[in-house]
Amino acid sequence: MTKVLDVLTGNPVAKAVGKQLGVPQATELRRGRELPAGDVVLAVLDGSGASSGATSEALAALGVTTADAVRDEPATRTTGADGRAVPPAYEAKIGAVVVDATALATVGELEGVRAVLRPALRALGPSARVVLVGTAPELVEAPEAAAVQQALEGITRSVGKELRTGGTANLVLVSTATTGAALTSTLSFLLEGRSAYVSGQPWRVLGGAPGEVPSDPAAPFAGRIVVVTGAARGIGAGIAEVLARDGAQLVVVDIPAAGEALTRVANRLGGTALQLDITAPDAGHRIAAHVAARHGRDARLHAIVHNAGITRDKLLVNTDEDRWGSVLEVNLAAEIRINEVLLDATVAGGLAEGGRIVGVASTSGVAGNRGQSNYAASKAGVIGLVRAEAPLVADRGITVNAVAPGFIETEMTDRIPFATREFGRRFNSLSQGGKPVDVAETIAYLAAPGSGAVTGQVIRVCGQSQIGA
Repeated sequence: MTKVLDVLTGNPVAKAVGKQLGVPQATELRRGRELPAGDVVLAVLDGSGASSGATSEALAALGVTTADAVRDEPATRTTGADGRAVPPAYEAKIGAVVVDATALATVGELEGVRAVLRPALRALGPSARVVLVGTAPELVEAPEAAAVQQALEGITRSVGKELRTGGTANLVLVSTATTGAALTSTLSFLLEGRSAYVSGQPWRVLGGAPGEVPSDPAAPFAGRIVVVTGAARGIGAGIAEVLARDGAQLVVVDIPAAGEALTRVANRLGGTALQLDITAPDAGHRIAAHVAARHGRDARLHAIVHNAGITRDKLLVNTDEDRWGSVLEVNLAAEIRINEVLLDATVAGGLAEGGRIVGVASTSGVAGNRGQSNYAASKAGVIGLVRAEAPLVADRGITVNAVAPGFIETEMTDRIPFATREFGRRFNSLSQGGKPVDVAETIAYLAAPGSGAVTGQVIRVCGQSQIGA
């Protein structure tokens, strides 16, 4: 079926009509490993606390040359013809503004965030980035300082909803132990086009150890084995493609019924295929045995991506035991069992020390969804699993994270009823659905060797959906 709202935004005349009708106007997003085209502006706000310095160190490590921020201060304000204050202007469009607010400790000091953002927001170019860096509130002792750091989340989420032309806003919370090296992977992801469909999100980079920083940033998974389940098509195939692009040696897994498509994915990406029903009791052992057989008994997995999942939607009042149990078994119970096997250090072909586990949750697991009580339960369970497992394996350098996709354009979403589909596609700050590559890029970031300081996190890839926001 024709995407009516796309037609209304697809040419200049229709776009003008669409604006008159109040139709959200989608922008082509900047994707891939491209940094913003304009200047990256850095503001380190001086408060009554102490800035960690990690932000400046991370940007320097990325080779990003930063420009000084223009500040909207009383002494520099001019007055327009209408008598209202006009903020100072940048000479050209800027690509990103990064605000280090880790030192802010009083309510009055939040003025510094406003003073930096007001002129910057007016100067942002297409697909620009706003990144705030704060201190995790739970690590701050003084109540006012903790409240101020929590306030940064409200600012970030609001700015994300105000941005246009594909811009995003995100908040990174750090600790005094967070080093520039630990923060580099996250700032790289947020500034580049890889984070195109991630906005309004807060997450924590609290560790000091980044993991192993690859010698070639363009191939962070070179020489590393990564397993992707549910990889025969759709988002799973997209995840495999991004990981292969970044140098991974792939093991792609899917059910025997999808064997032909799975083999095509493996052959195209230079990986190996394993036809497997992940709900089988010995699924974890079969994955490990495949790795050991194909790569040597001493080989260890760098990462496993639990992408396989099913939906069997019905209102709860119409959901029988089989429909309920099958979704929970595939989406949650199988992941728990497989992790238990792969985390056993005695199992050949299991997860390496310093390895990565990445699950796939959903915004349905955050907010629930009509007719998806079984699916929402399974995806909320994935979120709970991430939070529970992460601290248990932290001493081994292993991280456990998940993504929570929103409306992602796939063959499955094309079969959703028209009105529901268009609502899901447009009901977010970017006014469009995401692409499988957006989920894949976020997973690749979480699985990267250099992302060792990021664990126990669930990152929404939803364009800042209003659902569950």
